[in-house]
Amino acid sequence: QKTAYEIKECDWSSDVCSSDLVIREIREEGLEDMFARCASYAEATREAMKAIGLRLFAPDSPSDSITAVLAPEGMDAQAIVKNLSVKYGITVAGGQDNAKGKIFRLSHMGYLDGLDMVTAIAAVEMTLRDLGHKVELGAGVRRAEEILV
Repeated sequence: QKTAYEIKECDWSSDVCSSDLVIREIREEGLEDMFARCASYAEATREAMKAIGLRLFAPDSPSDSITAVLAPEGMDAQAIVKNLSVKYGITVAGGQDNAKGKIFRLSHMGYLDGLDMVTAIAAVEMTLRDLGHKVELGAGVRRAEEILV
């Protein structure tokens, strides 16, 4: 019979167990391959956001761990974050401090794959449409798929 640890079910020490599981996954994938995966997700996300007419918050120094995107002119980024969560079940981060209400951030790290990235991009497109922004549905998804496939 497998232990709780072996089937990834942990008791109160879940933080320790989770850390161990993440380290194991990194070792299995390999650090360089993990960095390359995150970089490809980042490139796909940046290009997808541009394809739907959005601007990046830091276009000259993008991160491979997260993409910060400026909300369309006149739109509160917190409304984007909320709609993504409530209507589509997609969790993204909003801006902090002076960037609050101006940007939303999509992560490329963690337990996710290319299909998760495409799903998040599709949800951004639909959310923008829900909130009254004119967007060509599928434009960002198409661009991301061109990079990821």
